[in-house]
Amino acid sequence: MTNQLEGPIYVAGHDGMVGSAIVRHLRRIGHRNIVTASRSALDLTVQADVMAFIESHRPSGVVLAAAKVGGILANMEQPADFIRDNLAIQSNVIDACHRHSVRKLVFLGSSCIYPKFAPQPIPESALLTGPLEPTNEAYAIAKIAGIKSCAAYNRQHGTNFLCLMPTNLYGPGDNYDPRGSHVLPALIRRAHEARIEGRDEMVVWGSGTPRRELMHVDDLASACVFALQRLDASDIGECINVGVGEDLTIRELAEAAMQAVGYTGRIVFDTSKPDGTPRKLLDVSAMRKLGWTAQIPLAVGIPTAYADYLARFASPGATAHRTSSLKTSP
Repeated sequence: MTNQLEGPIYVAGHDGMVGSAIVRHLRRIGHRNIVTASRSALDLTVQADVMAFIESHRPSGVVLAAAKVGGILANMEQPADFIRDNLAIQSNVIDACHRHSVRKLVFLGSSCIYPKFAPQPIPESALLTGPLEPTNEAYAIAKIAGIKSCAAYNRQHGTNFLCLMPTNLYGPGDNYDPRGSHVLPALIRRAHEARIEGRDEMVVWGSGTPRRELMHVDDLASACVFALQRLDASDIGECINVGVGEDLTIRELAEAAMQAVGYTGRIVFDTSKPDGTPRKLLDVSAMRKLGWTAQIPLAVGIPTAYADYLARFASPGATAHRTSSLKTSP
C-alpha cells in the first residue's frame, strides 16, 4: 500500500453531496490543491471537453463522484437517462485519466450493483452472480460497466484505478426532492412536513420490512481520501465495499427520522408502492482489514441531516426538534 496524497486532486461532482464532502475532508486534512469544475463549466458527458480538462489540469489523483442518481421513482421513470448519462460520464473520465497518466483514480459505484437476492451481508464476490433489482437496473448496469472498465484498464494499461462500492448514503447536501430522493432524506422530509402540517399520520412507501444500511456521507469522504492516500488497485481487486456493516428496517429508519424531527404521529405503509431490494447489507470486512471503518452513528448523523434540510429547504421560522440521542443506530 502507498501512503501519500500529493499533487492536484480533481473531484468530479464537487457540488454534489458526495463530492462536496470529499472536498471538505481534503481541506480538513490540509490538502489545498483541489481541482473542481461546475456542471456549467464542464459537461462530463462530452468526451472532448473531459479530455481537454484533464490534459490542462494534469491531476495526480481523481475521485469520480459525479453521477446521475435518484431514488426508486426516478430510476423507474428515467432508465434510459440513467444508463446513458452514467456510461458517458464514466467512460470519458476513465479514458482521460489513462491517456493523461493520472496516478490514481477512485471510482465510486453503489451497493445496487449486487444481485437482488445476494447473500447477506453482501461480499464483493457476489457481483454478477444473479439478477439485479429491476427498479434500478439501468443505474446498476452502468456502475458495473464502470467497475469492469477500471479493471480492464488496470489489466491492459497498468493503471491504478480503484473502485469503491458505498452503501446507501445520507447527510449534508442530500437530495430531498420527493420524486428523486433516497430513503432516509425522503423519510426526513415526510416526517418534517407531517409535523409542520399537524397531521396524525405519515405515509411511507412499501411494507416497511426491507432492511437498509445507511452511512453518513462524511464517512464515505474519509474512505475516499484513505484510498487516495494508502490503497492501490492491487490491494482491493475489482472493487471493495464501503459501509457500516449493520442495517435497520425501513420502519426503524422511519421511526428514527420521526424522533429526530420531533414528529409523534403514526406510520401508514402504502403497500401498493414497491419495496425495492429486500435487504442490502454490505460485507465490509475487507475494508476493515485494510485499516478503515465508518465512524458516524445514525444517532449523530440523522440530526445533522435534518439540520441541513432545515437550513436549505424548510420555511422561515421552522426549527429543528432537539434530541440528545436516537434509540436506533447502526
